[in-house]
Amino acid sequence: MKRICTICARGGSKGVPVKNLAPVLGRPLIAHTIVQAQESAMFDAIAVSSDSAAILQAAEEYGVELLIRRPDALATDNSAKLPVVKHCVEAAEQKTGMAFDIMVDMDVTSPLRLRKDITGAVALLEDGGCSNVITGAVSRRSPYFNLVERGSDDFVHLSKPLEQAVTRRQDAPRCFDMNASIYVWKRESFFPEPKVFYEDTKLFEMPDDRSLDIDNPLDLEIVSFLMARRMGLETGVVDVTKED
Repeated sequence: MKRICTICARGGSKGVPVKNLAPVLGRPLIAHTIVQAQESAMFDAIAVSSDSAAILQAAEEYGVELLIRRPDALATDNSAKLPVVKHCVEAAEQKTGMAFDIMVDMDVTSPLRLRKDITGAVALLEDGGCSNVITGAVSRRSPYFNLVERGSDDFVHLSKPLEQAVTRRQDAPRCFDMNASIYVWKRESFFPEPKVFYEDTKLFEMPDDRSLDIDNPLDLEIVSFLMARRMGLETGVVDVTKED
């Protein structure tokens, strides 16, 4: 069974300019995900897809050999992610002559994952009898309790009211925020119909402190702080939660 890791990084970014190359602890942001994929020792191939020559050069400097030039049509502000992943895998298969059974996409903007998150998500797919696995953290808001929508009449209502209302958040059904960290698919499920949600999709749960996705400059500052704390760079005291 062969596995590929795709890392898709567009050159443009609205929230944080040149986000995927932003310096974080002495490395461009994309390098953290590349190194995590390499150190997981899970993959027969690691491929980086980008429309940016600078991003592809950075990936090459960190040891990536499969550099996939993304077509302009897949690199616009409105481009969907799944066609990019599919193009990356197809191009990697053409370059390597291999057919990959398991596809793992890791988002550059969610670099707080640990090796055990990667191995755990892949194991859940391979052992769990499902088409794909997504990752997420327990939601801070619940559509059954305190997440509301504004209706066409401009009045607000609970997003998912239950027949018997809950009076405590703890009594509501558990909900999760997707953290955009790791997506795992079986190729046989993905290629005929690329989707994030199938009828048998499973979720690999990650904690809050490994689930922040960078959308704006504040997110970037927080992620940098958390990574520095994990590495013991702020105080010289190594974080006991850091993985061996």
